[in-house]
Amino acid sequence: MIDLDDKSNIRSVLDGDTSSFSWIVEKYKDMVFTVCFRILRQREDAEDAAQNVFIKAFRNLHSFNGDSKFSTWLYTIAYRTAISKTQLQKIETVSEDFQIDITTEISFPQLELLKEQEQELYVKQAISELPEIEAVIISLFYLDENSIQEIVEITNLTTSNVKVKLHRARKQLKNKLEAMLQQETKSII
Repeated sequence: MIDLDDKSNIRSVLDGDTSSFSWIVEKYKDMVFTVCFRILRQREDAEDAAQNVFIKAFRNLHSFNGDSKFSTWLYTIAYRTAISKTQLQKIETVSEDFQIDITTEISFPQLELLKEQEQELYVKQAISELPEIEAVIISLFYLDENSIQEIVEITNLTTSNVKVKLHRARKQLKNKLEAMLQQETKSII
């Protein structure tokens, strides 16, 4: 189940070659950042959280038993670290301000006509406007191609809950993309 490159680098780190951990960081840094950013919505906070994720992963690498993919184990740490950081931020907001912080396949003919880079910009913008959990789930499912079961392990949500949130996120994403494209069309005409 575990990727052979992951396995050999994990073994090297556990055997004392800590420089092998830089390979792991390089391979997973973008998706770890994406998971954190989708929840925290602030680049600096997401960077801090991602750094903490890799520190936690390094310190606890011995506890990875290989029952799941290494990426699933790592993204679980990222998800929980980011969620914890949002809870700490809410507590800090309450204590500082004395306020409570409230917090199918998609296919469009117009979108397919745009260049690949423009498509990516529209999709990233639309995902950034989704609620945090839906943004994480849709990113894990489509961008990193995790299975529903892997997302269940990462988020600790039930299978049906993940499926419902993924379905809602798709619908919201579709609506947001249609609205963006409609605006774009009006500005061109």
